[in-house]
Amino acid sequence: MSGTSEGPTPAADLDRSAVTDSDHSTYHRVFATAPLAMAVVDRAGHVAAANAAFGELLGTDPDTLTGRVAADLVDLASDTRSWHAYREVLRGRQARLRCTRRLKHPEGHSVWVQVTISPLGDGEPGVLLSVADISARRELQARLRHLQMHDPVTRLPNRTLFFERLTAALEAESYEQSGTGRIGLCYLDLDGFKAVNDTLGHRVGDRLLAAVAERLGRVADEAGYARAVTPLVARLGGDEFALLVEDSTGTEQLAELAESALEALQRPFDLAGQRLSVSASIGVVERHAAGTTATGLMQAADTTLYWAKADGKSRWTLFDPERNAHRMTRQALSSTLRPAIERGEFMLEYQPLVGMEDGALSGVEALIRWNHPQFGTLTPNRFIGLAEEDGSIVQLGRWALATACRQARRWQLDHPGEPPIFVSVNVAVRQVWDSDLVADVAETLAETGLAPHLLQLELTESAVMGSAGRPLQALQALSDMGVRIAIDDFGTGYSNLAYLSRLPVSTLKLDGSFVRGFQYEGDARAMAPNPADEVIVEAMIQLAHRLGITVTAECVETSAQATRLRRIGCDTGQGWLYSRPVSPDRISELLGAQTYAVGNP
Repeated sequence: MSGTSEGPTPAADLDRSAVTDSDHSTYHRVFATAPLAMAVVDRAGHVAAANAAFGELLGTDPDTLTGRVAADLVDLASDTRSWHAYREVLRGRQARLRCTRRLKHPEGHSVWVQVTISPLGDGEPGVLLSVADISARRELQARLRHLQMHDPVTRLPNRTLFFERLTAALEAESYEQSGTGRIGLCYLDLDGFKAVNDTLGHRVGDRLLAAVAERLGRVADEAGYARAVTPLVARLGGDEFALLVEDSTGTEQLAELAESALEALQRPFDLAGQRLSVSASIGVVERHAAGTTATGLMQAADTTLYWAKADGKSRWTLFDPERNAHRMTRQALSSTLRPAIERGEFMLEYQPLVGMEDGALSGVEALIRWNHPQFGTLTPNRFIGLAEEDGSIVQLGRWALATACRQARRWQLDHPGEPPIFVSVNVAVRQVWDSDLVADVAETLAETGLAPHLLQLELTESAVMGSAGRPLQALQALSDMGVRIAIDDFGTGYSNLAYLSRLPVSTLKLDGSFVRGFQYEGDARAMAPNPADEVIVEAMIQLAHRLGITVTAECVETSAQATRLRRIGCDTGQGWLYSRPVSPDRISELLGAQTYAVGNP
């Protein structure tokens, strides 16, 4: 007899079976009537069952979805990452997948959904696919984003959206696959908009901005006609606008766009009874997208806009790399000028001043040079203007004065048998106003032991003519001290010889433009001579001599020039005919000669 019993099933087992069947029935009813769209998907990825909400979401009878490939219904295969994760969940290797999809409804509208896929649990084969309609939430997010990314006055994209588009356009994948690989920008600023706000109020100002935005939008639409991409018009803030051209075809396209924008804004605006006219300045930049950053592009555009305003406004200006390089160099020099003085990066060279009658070396002009560690040797025209702007000319001028006087005294001591030569030092007018020039000169002469008559101070004609008050008092005190006063570049400014008689001036230095215009006798190199220059120079020399003032001619380059200048009474010559600016040692070599050898290097 077998040890097993074939009696009736225990009551506990009957109760458990009844509960399981009841739960299954309940779960099925919940699944079928749930408002959330759901489907059971088997291990092969096919729909085993779908509820009514799922069928309604897709616009079809849920029974027709049985057996369909679930991934196709919710577009999972279009995204490699989501597709891989989905396969992992089906295989039981990943716990969950959640992603967002945009589905096309049979009626034509789109539905944004959030798809969630998770295991059924309790060892049941397959997964549960649930789909939540988030279209309303997405629409709200879109509206909020639009408000966040658009200017409320003009309804144009604002600065945030502009930089988002610009940054995206400069990403490699944006231009490497297709397009021209170039990008262009018109950076626009209204001329005189502040006056509109100040006189007519911000309400009218806002209406004007909106009207400007509308016209720029039409310009962009016309520019985008028959092109792949319409320029993006954005308001960057205040009265600044931008037109961004992705996949630009070159500077010609950007120039046409800028010209169209100017023409559109030149027509008067009629705003609620107010007739307003405005103009604009536009900076235009066009370049390869590769290697360009949003910051770099905007800096170039801002610089070019500044040029457009500085050049007269109501115009567009194209970015010029050379002009920008000069500006950057100027900034670099300006920021390092004061430290360079302290580091001893400056030096003096000396150009001989030669007597016209005897050819003797009578003096030298001290010319400052900057041995810049990055840009090499720089001449005064590269940095003196900067020094005058930031005030460092006072410190630099004191150094030049002391160095030149010390060197002149050294030549005198090294050549006791030769007549001493004077040294001529340039003085900026700011040195007269911002420092005690008289005290500086007196202190320098005392420290170096140089006699006052061996120092000549050169000031430009425009700085001296019309001087009154402190400058005139300083010049008179220096003259009384015995220091020579010379007017540099004479003939280019006021040329007021009558006024000159009231100034303590000992020397006039004729500007080189007069010398170059001479009609040279027997000089085959002379081109388009100007006889009037000779007449003018001769008259100035005669008047200067009557006032007891000597005359030095600058930029003497040929013997024919020197001969003619000597004939009309010029006292001293300076220029490449005699020598370029040279080191102190070279001047020492020249001091031993009885007369100056024309053509020395």
